[in-house]
Amino acid sequence: MHYPAMFLLLLPGGAEAFRICAFNGQRLTLSKAAREHVMDTFVRILARCDIMVLQEVVDASGSAISLLLRELNRFDSSGFYSVLSSPSLGRSTYMEKYVYVYRSHKTQVLDSYVYEDTDDLFAREPFVAQFTFPSKVLPSLVLVPLHTTPKAVEKELNALYDVFLDVSQRWQSQDMILLGDFNADCASLPKKRLGELVLRTQAGFQWVIGDEEDTTVRASTRCAYDRVVLHGGRCQSLLRSAAAFNFPRSFGLTEEEALNISDHYPVEVELNRAAPGVPPLGLAALLLLLLLLLPRLGLVA
Repeated sequence: MHYPAMFLLLLPGGAEAFRICAFNGQRLTLSKAAREHVMDTFVRILARCDIMVLQEVVDASGSAISLLLRELNRFDSSGFYSVLSSPSLGRSTYMEKYVYVYRSHKTQVLDSYVYEDTDDLFAREPFVAQFTFPSKVLPSLVLVPLHTTPKAVEKELNALYDVFLDVSQRWQSQDMILLGDFNADCASLPKKRLGELVLRTQAGFQWVIGDEEDTTVRASTRCAYDRVVLHGGRCQSLLRSAAAFNFPRSFGLTEEEALNISDHYPVEVELNRAAPGVPPLGLAALLLLLLLLLPRLGLVA
């Protein structure tokens, strides 16, 4: 039996989630992106997300992202994808970009800026972006990505709190998601020091990728390097799920094949688009709605 979409949305589980992802693409260059199996896997990973924040994009020309965007739009015809890229960021000849790849039929960029790192605390200062969000509860959402350098993880993650304050003042919003390859585990940041971070001791920050999560591809490592942190009551109230995406297992890749893509798993968070705490329709209300729809479905005389 065919039911109208309006009716399906009223059933439990009918509300659509919005998925936000972060992925360290491990030195994503044009030559890497041009390899067919690499491109195919990247496209399948990106197509899972409504907004993806790519890190370690080291192609200064932008050709790698242009190629990736073209193949992504060919692969997924459900809606057009667009790109927002930072300038190349770094302290030396080695530079990286943060690149947002997003479904432009679901969300649009409202504003963006590179954080002004006057004290040079970050190797790659955050490229902050504000997006529209399809929810009456939360009409816009701020993303704050960071790829730390392993040599200064604690310093950079503590400085990320200053970025949070800067964004809050600039856009008058505390609903935001801080995400990326924080290198927040193992030798880069022991568990004891992790617990002393400002983003851990200050109230209101919800780390939704747990400390015991493995975000690394290699079987020989088990580290929660990549993280997603939510702040703001409205944002947190919409949380549906959060996890690392084990793409080798999902796509049937060997470890060697997966390492050609990256040595990191993407991390992702799903937010509900519907208002939280709205009770589902009762059985009587559902039956009444069905009776009203039956004539339109041609199931009654």
